[in-house]
Amino acid sequence: MRENRIRGSIACCAVLLAASALAAQSPVPRIDALAERARATFAVPGLSIAVVKDGAVVLVKGYGVKKLGESAPVGARTLFGIASNTKAFIAASLAILVDEGKLRWDDRVVDLLPGFAMSDPWVTREMQVRDLLCHHSGLGLGAGDLLFFPQTDFTVAEIVRKLRFIKPATSFRTTYAYSNLMFVTAGEVIRAVTGKSWDEFVRERIFAPVGMTASNTSITGFKPGDDVVTPHAESDGMLKPVAWENLDNSGAAGAINSNADDLARWMIVQLDKGKLPGGEARLFSEDRSREMWTVNTTIPVGRPPAPLAAVAPHFAGYGLGWFLRDYRGHTIANHAGGLIGLTSRVFLATDLRIGVAVLTNSETLASGALSWSLVDLMLGAAATDWIGILKQQDDDAANAAKAAEAESAKQRAADSKPSLALDAYAGRYADPWYGEVVIAREGDRLVLRFAHSAGLVGDLEHWQHDTFVARWRDRSLRADAYVTFTIDPDGAVAQMTMRPVSKLTDFSFDFQDLLFTPLPEVAQSGAK
Repeated sequence: MRENRIRGSIACCAVLLAASALAAQSPVPRIDALAERARATFAVPGLSIAVVKDGAVVLVKGYGVKKLGESAPVGARTLFGIASNTKAFIAASLAILVDEGKLRWDDRVVDLLPGFAMSDPWVTREMQVRDLLCHHSGLGLGAGDLLFFPQTDFTVAEIVRKLRFIKPATSFRTTYAYSNLMFVTAGEVIRAVTGKSWDEFVRERIFAPVGMTASNTSITGFKPGDDVVTPHAESDGMLKPVAWENLDNSGAAGAINSNADDLARWMIVQLDKGKLPGGEARLFSEDRSREMWTVNTTIPVGRPPAPLAAVAPHFAGYGLGWFLRDYRGHTIANHAGGLIGLTSRVFLATDLRIGVAVLTNSETLASGALSWSLVDLMLGAAATDWIGILKQQDDDAANAAKAAEAESAKQRAADSKPSLALDAYAGRYADPWYGEVVIAREGDRLVLRFAHSAGLVGDLEHWQHDTFVARWRDRSLRADAYVTFTIDPDGAVAQMTMRPVSKLTDFSFDFQDLLFTPLPEVAQSGAK
């Protein structure tokens, strides 16, 4: 009896020791610590994390709160906007159609969308489906994004039609430049081939088989009481809750809303190269997986800051819906996403079947810093202080932008006056691809309104000579812009151009691509 008790005690101790060892090896406590440090360092109200390895979930968990000033916590099922991480779903949708023989990567877009046209007829004729997914269309960085962001009243069809009016920045297939409009067009290809909208296809052919039961494709799908975060953006130096952006007219470029639990499932399928869990069924073939993770457009590798020199990539590029690079001897497929008040990051160490996703309800580098930290943790690599390094980079960039603005203010001719009376600048103007804006005299100042973008209303403050600064009334945009008028020899406004004031302005505010000319005055009512 005593011997049995001793043996039982030994066995019990062995179990406890094994459990203790397992707990010590578990990455969860370190993930918790990294998450809270990132949240504190970058002042993030709430975030959610998914980590997977070898087809299993290591962790899905939320941290912090859904909304500043309220106590409702973020959980593993709390929805965030994943923004441009939507692009991998569009690529996967087209991959499914390629597997089914309904589409080929080298099919010409104009054959599928007869109304499709770029500004160059040769590019129109040669643009293939794969070209829509790898950012080498020849358009400039973010060109045409003002057609949908901030929220506009253009339809998807109108946005795609306006591509023909946007001038290229480089030759076709020569240069990487991120393009949301190409993915909007890819969404229309899905409709043309299947008869279903991109979002119907994604819900039926990806969300359902993968088990992404909470994810949706539009904020119009939110219902009262849903487990959803509130976005937060800096406005006049303060972090404040802001409204969700409706992206229905550009959805294929970034409208999916998801959570850590659903993204864990998505990452496992991606890392298993399209194989669905629980059997032999596949979402897409291994060949399609390889094609999506093959570089189609190379991206120049710059020199990183000194603290990151040891982990600098040897190659970088874009596949089909994924950024690709090497890291510590492994291939990483990854993507970032950003909306006003929201960010997302997905990192896949493709050869090790390790996946990390981070979602935040504010706009900072926290999602990137935390993602890289978690990748290091899962690789068992020597830790790099990604949180501290990227916070320093963030601060340095902000200080540099402030210094540049201060230098610009110092150099301006502050005593100069506009060439014309304020009323002479008022009127209707049009750009070939965006359309109309209106400048009106209101009291002692001019006000600029973009006709199709309700959020772009700015008070024009005189800067120097015939240049004004549009101070957007929605301060969460953080995108004030110079507005410069050119005067013709007759003393009338000939054209109006714009460019961002700050170097930190998001590239989707592509003001520099606009060229406005005055429209003729509308005939007075009753005129013959």
